[in-house]
Amino acid sequence: MERSEYDKLDSAEDRMWWFAGLHRNLSMLLRRLPLQAVNLAIMDAGCGTGGLLAHLAGSYPDKTVLGLELDPWACRRANLKSARPVCAGSVNELPFADAVFNAIFSADVLCHEGVDEHGALRQFHRCLAERGWLILNLPAYPWMLSGHDAAVCNVRRYTVSGLSKLLRAVGFQPIYMSYWNAILFPLMVMTRKLPWRQHGNVSDVRVYPRPVERLCHGVTRVETALLRSGLRFPFGGSLLAIAQKGRHR
Repeated sequence: MERSEYDKLDSAEDRMWWFAGLHRNLSMLLRRLPLQAVNLAIMDAGCGTGGLLAHLAGSYPDKTVLGLELDPWACRRANLKSARPVCAGSVNELPFADAVFNAIFSADVLCHEGVDEHGALRQFHRCLAERGWLILNLPAYPWMLSGHDAAVCNVRRYTVSGLSKLLRAVGFQPIYMSYWNAILFPLMVMTRKLPWRQHGNVSDVRVYPRPVERLCHGVTRVETALLRSGLRFPFGGSLLAIAQKGRHR
């Protein structure tokens, strides 16, 4: 991404409602996984400026948690924010040995320009231990590509069926999938797709006025509670997935 987008991410990810919802939902998925008894590392692949990495470090203070990020400046910010090691490198060619991670998190990375989605998934598969876990968040629906995606270098968006096929093709077994940001999705469509609402290639990453933030925080908390109860949303602005490493490819 452009440095200006990294700056916006660094400033917003600890305060903006969308990141709070993302971290809550990933924490909900964390509790579904049997990680406590396994003495292997956890990686945030494409950790940006470290918001999720800091969240993971707080959730597993007794485990090795580390990040990977392409941009050296973002690596430094992620290291300062999380107090965990961050490696400069690409998801297309992970600089790690085989089978060294019990879990790999990757939030909105496979969608980026310059990322080989098949190659990156094969690298995740290689570096995960047998029966290891891959936890993904990705933007939903190719028809939703907009100026926001261009600003943050997204060139792909995903559906449940498309992501399932992609994961299976490289040896992962999809375990869980659900869309989220469903309640606010109609507003997202209007602000990004209606011609009179579009303002060029500008991302939505920013802290909104307090009433808007409070409302959106509340809505996403309700969604997390519904996801935790077992509901899976049939649509939404983003897609959550858990997959387990299966056969070698």
